[in-house]
Amino acid sequence: MHLPYLLPFLLALPSTINAALPYKGVDWSSLLIEERAGRTYKNSAGTTQPLETILKNAGVNTVRQRLWVNPSGGNYSLDYNIQLAKRAKAAGLQVYLDMHYSDTWADPGHQATPAAWKSLGVDALVKQIYDYTKNVMDTFQSNGVSLALVSIGNEITPGLLFPTGQLSSSNGAMNAAKLLKSASQAIKESSLNPKPKIMIHIDNGWNWGTQQYWYDKVVTASGPFKSSDYDIQGISYYPFYSSSATLSSLSSSMSNMAKRYAKPIMVVETNWPTYCSNPAYTFPSDTKSIPFSVDGQKQWIQEVAKRVQGVSGGLGQGLFYWEPAWIDNAGLGSSCQWNLMVDDGGKDMGGLGVFGQI
Repeated sequence: MHLPYLLPFLLALPSTINAALPYKGVDWSSLLIEERAGRTYKNSAGTTQPLETILKNAGVNTVRQRLWVNPSGGNYSLDYNIQLAKRAKAAGLQVYLDMHYSDTWADPGHQATPAAWKSLGVDALVKQIYDYTKNVMDTFQSNGVSLALVSIGNEITPGLLFPTGQLSSSNGAMNAAKLLKSASQAIKESSLNPKPKIMIHIDNGWNWGTQQYWYDKVVTASGPFKSSDYDIQGISYYPFYSSSATLSSLSSSMSNMAKRYAKPIMVVETNWPTYCSNPAYTFPSDTKSIPFSVDGQKQWIQEVAKRVQGVSGGLGQGLFYWEPAWIDNAGLGSSCQWNLMVDDGGKDMGGLGVFGQI
């Protein structure tokens, strides 16, 4: 049995950071899968505790959970998410629900329409996303679990529910706008009370051109999806997929977003390796002083937090680390071997406690 450790290192941040982020979180979507495999977690004192207890004590205040429509095997289903969210609530943690609108992973390379929805035309699909979204919200309400944040789609840079809402296809941008409007309306008209903040989530947050292209194309005053239909702009920011993904570019991109759209901004996915022997891409130039180590992991969170907090007008609102405890996927999709914030048999240890200081 693996007994990974989540260690709450308390590390002061630079004095340039003046206020704590309202949302300090991690994605813990795979916890139930890990527990079924017999894995447990210990705090820094060596005491076995529920992961939610360790997270709460380390300064995390919100957990992110991905929702798939009808997944094979049931992992990340609505029932799965209700079970996980009830544990978060009992521990005093807020819940951020990440709706993929797919039976599996949705990201810039995959936005597959759920199998049961594939035969639907545009109008029927618009109704289906409304009915599905409203049912999810109503189900959380009936289970006594509130949601702080809901993203309507995951990394929907190329659109969602392909091919209907694919931005590069004929009428794709208009269809995407109709789908997002319907999802937003469903949340607002659901029984869930209080209402969660509605998020749009795009990848490559360091790339201002990507952000501007998407929002100017899909969110228009004359179209069905308007600025008033969402509350937050969420971005992914990873350092190991492009040498252009500099911290400086992240700051510049978020600054431009704030000036143009005046919406709260959150980095909702990021992580840093403690072991990366052969990265597939060159790391950005202004990250090269950050080591691949536990201390480097702390530094990375500090640096990203500093830039989120530096967004003008206080619009920088949150930071989420993607899946710090997913033992079965230590590379977290990157070419680096270990991006987790856990110790597994003495291999590495992460500085989870830095969340208490951002």
